[in-house]
Amino acid sequence: MSKVDVAPSILRWALDRADLNPETRRYARFEQYASGEKVPTVNQLEEFAAATHVPFGYLFLPEPPKEEVPIPDYRTLGDAGVGEPSANLLDVIYEAQMRQEWYREYARSQDADPIEFFGSASLNDSPLEVAEQIRAALDFTMERRGRFGTWEESLRYLIDAVEDTGVLVMVSSVVGNNTHRSLSVDEFRGFTLGDPYASVTFVNGADTKSAQMFTLMHELAHVWMGESGISDEDMKSPSKLANERWANSVAAEVLVPLSELRGEYQGSLNAAEVSRLAKHFKASTLVVIRRIRDAQLVNWDTYISHYRAEETRLKELAVKKKQQGSGGDYYNTRPLQVGQQFSRAVIVDAYEGRTLYRDAFRLLGTVKASTFDGLAKKLGVA
Repeated sequence: MSKVDVAPSILRWALDRADLNPETRRYARFEQYASGEKVPTVNQLEEFAAATHVPFGYLFLPEPPKEEVPIPDYRTLGDAGVGEPSANLLDVIYEAQMRQEWYREYARSQDADPIEFFGSASLNDSPLEVAEQIRAALDFTMERRGRFGTWEESLRYLIDAVEDTGVLVMVSSVVGNNTHRSLSVDEFRGFTLGDPYASVTFVNGADTKSAQMFTLMHELAHVWMGESGISDEDMKSPSKLANERWANSVAAEVLVPLSELRGEYQGSLNAAEVSRLAKHFKASTLVVIRRIRDAQLVNWDTYISHYRAEETRLKELAVKKKQQGSGGDYYNTRPLQVGQQFSRAVIVDAYEGRTLYRDAFRLLGTVKASTFDGLAKKLGVA
């Protein structure tokens, strides 16, 4: 079969942006194409395009295209955006935008009211006051938190409560259904697609459960400001972007109100005290440590050493849990990945004949009618 003359620089770009295991035999073969050591055939090039998640036609460009995140990028290292976006990040944003577009039209067709609080806040508003509004909207009181046995239960409550306000929540650790395309916490923790009828908060499910709670509240703060953007929510040091600092302050105050913390803190920053406060607030230990610093109850050096030690501990714990885990039940995880409110809307619209089943399958990422019906049953709309 004839070889295909393509620029090795294009193949290098495609290979570098892909999330592939460099230890595999296939990767070694692809590396030979990218280095110019071997020239691929048409079939080999098609395989390469599919594996690297690049449109086949892109491989015939004279030079790599400039790819940018299609929403404002609030991730920072100093004042600069963080690197080139991976194929996984871009695809998960495009997928969320596709779903948002459908839901926007659906909401309007149902004469739905716009989200009441969308764009109601600005940087001039006090984070404490906005956090109080959010806690009220979610009914996330200290009394309610006392009903939860763990902060994992608290997180699940918050996801449902945010969706009850009209905001779509999607929590996933992979692109689509592809477990071989994992999302990287080092690249992003969440993003918001702002819209008065179809705001989306996406949380990187590869992060720890406790970190996901903070990300969800952070992204909801962006909805309150009526904006879109991708974030990294680094609590170790303040962001140089004003809206990120503001959203972080709002999220932290929602989860651990300073007035309540000052009354609860027993005067010593140690593992036992942090654990006790985390259980009391049903929030993550990292947020608790951050809030102790915000309340100026410890100095910077004490704060950062405890924060980094706890961050390391949680990462190691997450790795162990991932190694031990079974991946969960599909009908429990899929609605969270796609969005429970979104899934219900698509299924009902298909059952009532307004959305074609083939389109509903595409929107939900399913291929079988039995899976579609299983999701409907799980969500109570069968």
